[in-house]
Amino acid sequence: MSKLKDQVAVVTGASKGIGAGIAKALAAEGASVVVNYSSSKAGADKVVAEIVRKGGKAIAVQADVSKQADITRLFAETKKAFGRLDVLVNNAGVYVLSPLEGINEDFFHNQFNLNVLGLLLTTKESLKFFGDNGGSIINIGSIASTMAPPNASVYVATKAAVDGITRSLAKELGARKIRVNSINPGMIETEGVHTAGFIGSDFQKLVESQAPLGRIGQTDDISPTAVYLASSDSKYMTGETLQVGGGVR
Repeated sequence: MSKLKDQVAVVTGASKGIGAGIAKALAAEGASVVVNYSSSKAGADKVVAEIVRKGGKAIAVQADVSKQADITRLFAETKKAFGRLDVLVNNAGVYVLSPLEGINEDFFHNQFNLNVLGLLLTTKESLKFFGDNGGSIINIGSIASTMAPPNASVYVATKAAVDGITRSLAKELGARKIRVNSINPGMIETEGVHTAGFIGSDFQKLVESQAPLGRIGQTDDISPTAVYLASSDSKYMTGETLQVGGGVR
């Protein structure tokens, strides 16, 4: 419990799934964690309670990170509670699949406003709170950006944008000692995946058939990589996208 001692981390979309797993893993390594949520207060409170029960520090902060006013409040609450920022995990996102015939303006903007614009605005606001020693920004992308499954063109586009943004911001923010990397998970068993009906589906079987490890992932398959990218273990790494998808390409 020392890799992130005295560090402060904000994890967006951390009330469940991958975000919750990352928040708990960062706390287990000593970080004080801001568990951001948009609508699931009960989920965020549960994550905070688990962290505190295990001796860690965490607070839950509601904010829709596709809205600037909410983002401003998120970091103001972070500073009020912990006084600084060292790690930002841009995990909040949405995915809705549709064939081309089902895409309209609202469908497009719903995903791009959160997955892309929200990530950019959150990162922009975070720069006001990193100290002179910089820190680590971790974007959560998806292997969908390169796997490009059918009926997912808008979601694929948002995650391809995250890949490019990660590389560009790494070059832009390096002078500030802020590292920017991305984790691109494969299919991970989360509440959202269950809700979308993917568990037990033909798509799950397809993914498992293509995965050298022969299975879909769990949230604790992703969180150790986030700890690595947040810590000084990766101090000379920036602009990288790490595929964590059981070998699926």
